[in-house]
Amino acid sequence: MMKILFCALLFSSYVLAFEAGDGSMKKIKTADSVDANIFLVRSSEPTKNFLFLFHEWWGLNDNIKQEARKLQKALPKVNVVAVDLYDGKVTDDPKTAGEYVQQMNPERAASIIKGAIAYAGSGAKIASLGWCFGGGWSLQSALLEEHQAAGCVIYYGMPEKNIERLKTLQCNVLGIFGTQDGSITPQIVKEFENNMKEAKKKLEVRNYNAPHAFANPSNPKYDKTKTEDAYKHTMAFLKKSFGL
Repeated sequence: MMKILFCALLFSSYVLAFEAGDGSMKKIKTADSVDANIFLVRSSEPTKNFLFLFHEWWGLNDNIKQEARKLQKALPKVNVVAVDLYDGKVTDDPKTAGEYVQQMNPERAASIIKGAIAYAGSGAKIASLGWCFGGGWSLQSALLEEHQAAGCVIYYGMPEKNIERLKTLQCNVLGIFGTQDGSITPQIVKEFENNMKEAKKKLEVRNYNAPHAFANPSNPKYDKTKTEDAYKHTMAFLKKSFGL
């Protein structure tokens, strides 16, 4: 596993108006015996479909919780779980966010994800989606999900570069990237495409003429039109992944 999965954002996050609605924070057990946090938006009907969301370097903030509720409404037969990889830490300051990334223990993150997988249950079908820092962890989650993995969406996150690890992936991947991204550059994306091809895994890449984090509404360079187009392809991919 890559030691650090993150990408630099050159803007500050702001607090979005948010009401919890049907979502709620919950504690889950982990193998390292330290409880972890998730934000759960449960389907109104019993289902074994789960979508794991992974936050940006800001932490599990209200923007991610809003995305969880939005996605659950769009996928009514899916439970949405926003996974907290920071153990409760949240910031809107880029300097602090960078420190959180550097301080994060990848083994602890993997333990949290394994705890979320156990929470979903052995019979669950799991897809993952993440943005930036969380985009990289979306792919790591798919690798940890093994045979339970249904699909993986990466929004401008750092890909796994170890081809032998990619060979163990058991689901298709959708990558959303910006060609003006100075962190996850077109060269990194091309390398990922080549590595996935060598690993004999299916990857669909959607490149947008946009900067890093163009789908984050707190980014001054947020692009509504491109975000909506990326969302359309994301929903089609997830519905197909779950067989909906």
